[in-house]
Amino acid sequence: MIGISIYILADTFFISLCKGADGITVLNLALPLYGLLFAIGSMIGVGSATRYSIKKAQKKGHTDVYFIHAILWQLLFSLPFILLGILHPEWWLRLMGGDPVIAELGKAYTRIVLIGSPLFMINYTFTAFARNDNAPAVAMAAMLGASGFNIVFDYLFMFPLGMGLSGAALATAMSPVVSSLICCSHFFSEKCTIKFQWTGLSVKRLISSCKLGVSAFVGEISSAVTTTVFNMLLLRLTGNIAVAAYGVAANYSLVAMAFFNGISQGMQPLLSRACGQGKKNEERELLQLGLLVCLGLELMIVGIFWIFTDPLAAVFNSEKNTELAGLAHTALRLYFLGYLAAGINMVLTTWFSATGKALSASIASILRGAAAIVFCAVVMGAIWELNGIWLSFFASEIITLIVIFILIRRENSRR
Repeated sequence: MIGISIYILADTFFISLCKGADGITVLNLALPLYGLLFAIGSMIGVGSATRYSIKKAQKKGHTDVYFIHAILWQLLFSLPFILLGILHPEWWLRLMGGDPVIAELGKAYTRIVLIGSPLFMINYTFTAFARNDNAPAVAMAAMLGASGFNIVFDYLFMFPLGMGLSGAALATAMSPVVSSLICCSHFFSEKCTIKFQWTGLSVKRLISSCKLGVSAFVGEISSAVTTTVFNMLLLRLTGNIAVAAYGVAANYSLVAMAFFNGISQGMQPLLSRACGQGKKNEERELLQLGLLVCLGLELMIVGIFWIFTDPLAAVFNSEKNTELAGLAHTALRLYFLGYLAAGINMVLTTWFSATGKALSASIASILRGAAAIVFCAVVMGAIWELNGIWLSFFASEIITLIVIFILIRRENSRR
């Protein structure tokens, strides 16, 4: 996950060098699209792998169909995105609030991302099943290999080959192929215990898997929802320059969120296995360790962004735009206060999902991924304008944390 966020940062840096503030605006309007594709892919892929792991530990049912089943559904869900990319890619940018100049600038970029949607989605099945088949190192190598490829070819396509934004999109769309191929080194090895059994599409099996993939879905879609709402509010208040400032904060946020996504996804197969085998003490110890690690990371992340605010903002301000620098300074400091609670919320939500507490996982996921942040951004933005928008992430995470504690008490009372 950190690898993914690093290549998105590299994307942003190269795009800022190539197209300046307008380029960052295009990328920020495209970020919700990435979030949507990643969310669908992770819900099906991670959910299927989680269901596979629990059933395998319980020695129940046919587990070998889940891998192929997940890929077939991901291919089906990618079809509308492919058609949109072929016919009207600029529609997405206009939907996100882009003006005609921004829509034209980002048209080719968005087309390539949309056509590459099945590659992004299917990659989640490869990496999730590798992790759940006792090959976390292979999954990690796959993500890092894809990130390295993306960074190198971002530069080569954009500058030596002169492809501009299209080159950035092409490098990003090709990187999941690298990741999936690396995962294949495990799937075709003797260590692989997954049997790739052909199966037809089953709505019942899809729903069963997606129930356990909701937290993964919301972990990805939350950034898309947040970015969309923020973009709309910022365009109304200040215009493209505020969206560019938020783009700086949003891209750094992807790095911070990746740490907690990585911890959550790493914990999931271990928690699922412990739950399936009835090892409650092991499950509790894993959860406590995850929470302690998250707390330490949260304090470190907030400290870094308060101490090094201006140098971090300057990385994506190649034009030395003073207005952008001022807006990004405030955005980084206020927005990143949300990470005092975000990591803990993600780990607890993953615990709900990984141990079969589907309803609690869904409530917590939907709240932190959409309901709370939309409510806080709209209300606080109306009262305190820009500062209210920047602080809404913090407010929404605190609300979510309170609700999660209530859900935990409810789960404990049922025992």
